[in-house]
Amino acid sequence: MSPLIGVLCCNEVAERPIQAVATRFIQPLAEISGATVVLIPAVPGACDPAALARRLDGLLLTGSRSNVAGHRYAGPEIAGDRLDEARDEVAIALAGRMIDAGRPVFGICRGLQELNVLFGGTLSRGLTAHHHADDGLPYESLFEHVHDVELRPGGLLAGLTGARRIRVNSVHHQGIDRLGRGLEPEAHAAEDGLVEAFSARPVGAPVLAVQWHPEWDAARRPESRAFFRYVGEALAA
Repeated sequence: MSPLIGVLCCNEVAERPIQAVATRFIQPLAEISGATVVLIPAVPGACDPAALARRLDGLLLTGSRSNVAGHRYAGPEIAGDRLDEARDEVAIALAGRMIDAGRPVFGICRGLQELNVLFGGTLSRGLTAHHHADDGLPYESLFEHVHDVELRPGGLLAGLTGARRIRVNSVHHQGIDRLGRGLEPEAHAAEDGLVEAFSARPVGAPVLAVQWHPEWDAARRPESRAFFRYVGEALAA
């Protein structure tokens, strides 16, 4: 049987409130990681984190169009900020339970930010221009906004990719300010040193998060395939 990975939804409001996950996060988990994907609602009280941690082989916290609320890390509240506080609550509670249960947890973009907050870190909105794209751009054009990151020599990502520097997309407004306790930096932005990936093994199972979007065009990017192959290996371990 293929391993079971939970993928956290976001709260989106169209004509009515819905739970949503972009398909691009699901496909590489199935096609490259070899996992069975279960969508987890970002609705507090709709699921039991402890029960899910006993059933899931791993968890992915995806990117999102919302930001983590400032009060989660003693940061500022920004007028007009797009928030999803229900997702904040479920992500931090469920990821904590999964980690305590020795299950692998992965983060992409917002997921990296949530995990940094879970480990006691803080976030910043004072990012230089190369770290985020204009909100008014067409959807696919967002992922054309790129910059280089340096991978930590001897680190997990360097070992997975066989590279010292890779070019990554950049679609975010929040980034790491203070890195959480026990997290090991895996990548820094080449231009200004912003931490853009980290890893940890707090109770044996891996935690790995990246600020960029490896799921975007994953089939054609070797470093993205390496990320999702590692997810599959960790789930099956």
